[in-house]
Amino acid sequence: MSGTSERPRRAAVAAPDSSTSSVTERDVLAMLDGTGFALGELRTLARPAPVRPTPAGHRDTPGHRADRDAPGHHTGTDARGSHPAAAPDKRAAALDHRHGTDPGPDLRDYRAAFNAARLPMAVVDRRGTVVTANDALAEFVGSERTALRDRAAADLVDLASDDRTWHAYHEVLRGRRSRFRCTRRLKHPDGRTLWAEVTVAPLPDGGTVLLSLTDISERRELQARIRHLQMHDPVTRLPNRTLFFERLSAALESSYDHGRTGRIGLCYLDLDGFKAVNDTLGHRVGDRLLAAVAGRLTECADNDGHSRGGSHLVARLGGDEFGILVEDSAGTEQLADLARAVLAALQLPFDLAGQRLSVSASIGVVERAADGTTPTGLMQVADTTLYWAKADGKARWTLFDPERNAHRMTRQALSSTLRPAVEREEFLLQYQPLVGMADGVVQGVEALVRWNHPQFGILAPNRFIGIAEEDGSIVQLGRWVLRTACLQAREWQRDHPAERPLFVSVNVAVRQVWDSDLVADVAAILAETGLAPHLLQLELTESAVMGSAGRPLQALQALSDMGVRIAIDDFGTGYSNLAYLSRLPVSVLKLDGSFVRGFRYDGAAHPNPADETIVETLVHLAHRLGLTVTAECVETAGQAARLRRIGCDTGQGWLYSRAVVPERIAEMIGAGPLKI
Repeated sequence: MSGTSERPRRAAVAAPDSSTSSVTERDVLAMLDGTGFALGELRTLARPAPVRPTPAGHRDTPGHRADRDAPGHHTGTDARGSHPAAAPDKRAAALDHRHGTDPGPDLRDYRAAFNAARLPMAVVDRRGTVVTANDALAEFVGSERTALRDRAAADLVDLASDDRTWHAYHEVLRGRRSRFRCTRRLKHPDGRTLWAEVTVAPLPDGGTVLLSLTDISERRELQARIRHLQMHDPVTRLPNRTLFFERLSAALESSYDHGRTGRIGLCYLDLDGFKAVNDTLGHRVGDRLLAAVAGRLTECADNDGHSRGGSHLVARLGGDEFGILVEDSAGTEQLADLARAVLAALQLPFDLAGQRLSVSASIGVVERAADGTTPTGLMQVADTTLYWAKADGKARWTLFDPERNAHRMTRQALSSTLRPAVEREEFLLQYQPLVGMADGVVQGVEALVRWNHPQFGILAPNRFIGIAEEDGSIVQLGRWVLRTACLQAREWQRDHPAERPLFVSVNVAVRQVWDSDLVADVAAILAETGLAPHLLQLELTESAVMGSAGRPLQALQALSDMGVRIAIDDFGTGYSNLAYLSRLPVSVLKLDGSFVRGFRYDGAAHPNPADETIVETLVHLAHRLGLTVTAECVETAGQAARLRRIGCDTGQGWLYSRAVVPERIAEMIGAGPLKI
């Protein structure tokens, strides 16, 4: 066997006319593939070597194969026709001598390509020691090529800086991993900082690996520029919403680092009336204004006297909305001072290309512990607080109030469950007596709806009527209230046939007039329940009745013609257009409680005579127009006496009774004057 051991044999080199590459070329190409080396450049640098047939009976030994596959120092001329500057690779030469073989022209050419390549490369043994390196690597690290031999390859490219990289590198050295790639920031000998992609891959000889470096500094710089464009607003050059949330998430994660307060703060602001600037002066002026606002916000953030190091993040979150993130908040006072500074800075006029503009802002301020806070949750409460600032009158800052937010959340919960509750009829009616001022006898009742909520208990109308009007469920709810009240009034009438029947007064929302056929509903319910029309009174607010025209006025007139009484509720708080009283089909005026409260004696204080004069005038005017007057919120005997002297017809209030269940009203029927 020519002195060779019995091992698996490699295939002989193909004949010159074969399309299959030689073993050596295929192995070297495989070792360089994936390292970032340009194979086209390699083939240009390498001289083509003639392929010689293997003599009969000769086979490559494993040692011979390893010698041919290992890139060593080129012993002849390089691809450019000159001798290599570095000394011969003694280790590779000794290996050739030991096996008594000549590497041959093909392997010598690949060694020449290895040495002449612009890609920094080194052959590293399993211990991590450099066996040989090319000129490009020597130039990259600022050393002679011969001086790199026997050095730890990891030290040349900083592979020991973190445990994960170090472990992966040694996995390749031990043959447990096929390839490893990482990115390293390295210092060039000329002082420049470079980014290099380091690749480590095993060589076919099984005993060494190839380490190569690719300079990716330009790619990193391009990526950095692209990221900057992606993360910044082109108009104001401020960080955009994406970068803001990235920074916010990082701030919440690092809030418990040593020396930090563990708190986070945010000023979330919106320019008041910015749309008018765009609409009247154009978007170009609007963009200039946004850029000028960004400059003043940045100045305010930089000059924050409470800052614990580093400036706050100012970002444009979209449209005319901005955010100032205080990553290491010192407390609520810091955020309040910052918000005041921002308002003061924005109130100063802006001079923009001949245009002098003045703007204001509404600011929602949130300051809280970072523990348990999420980016989404923080932005939700900030948005809510900004809405409060606008609702409170704009050009102001508002601090987040947990109690106010709880009320809002309750309203939201009620809003989401109101319509299903109406369909399930989760409501009940209570009734408050309307008492004759002259005799103290109950003449009628006002039906007041309550929501028997499964979670919040009994809710008064002011908690849900506004929501019902917003979502339209007031129509169905109002129809249920009207039918239930009429059924109850008819039941009282049947149970007390000898007594004068009570009329029932039901509140009607304006939307019921517009969004339903109220006249048809009332007619159908009266026919269904058998209640006489004159025993039904419908109450509408003054603002809803005054100025009515078209459909609302026609509906009121039709109801009045039917015999139903129409009452104006809370009279004196709205338009108070007395001229309309003569043209509306109104039967009753209900004076707002604010007038009646002025009649109360508080200790030694005497009532204001002006209040009595106003009420007396309204009562006399109503009587001249054929209307009756009901006084609301009667709470004391003194108030009742003065209202009776003025000529008020009926009274309603806690002096007589609170809203009670139907059974309690039944006890009042025929019982004579109420005890007060």
